[in-house]
Amino acid sequence: QVTLVESGGGSGQSGGSLKLSCLVSGPPLSHLYMAWFRQAPGKDREFVAANIWNGANTYYADSVKDRFAIVRDNDKQTVTLQMNSLKFDDTAQYFCAATQYCSGAECRTSGGYGFWGQGTQVIVDS
Repeated sequence: QVTLVESGGGSGQSGGSLKLSCLVSGPPLSHLYMAWFRQAPGKDREFVAANIWNGANTYYADSVKDRFAIVRDNDKQTVTLQMNSLKFDDTAQYFCAATQYCSGAECRTSGGYGFWGQGTQVIVDS
């Protein structure tokens, strides 16, 4: 069983930074593929970033590329999402997700992940 607990959400100013953390319990983090998704009010859950093959590969949504960074620390069993140059459109509930394996486009879809955290809210002032 994999348990994911997010933290670090809150309010940020447009152009500012926030850092989200996901604490992973259960198997070693090195055995998991990890991702962040987000869901804004009235919208579908969307892919943000993924860190797979124990960090060898990372993927980002076009909307966050060059602004966000997903990093894993296997010793601390933690995956972080550093969010820089925040925009109003980044406002959403952010979810940490895990799976033991995904391939290609599957790693960018919510259906590719079987374990989810409870989410943490990010609000960016316009």
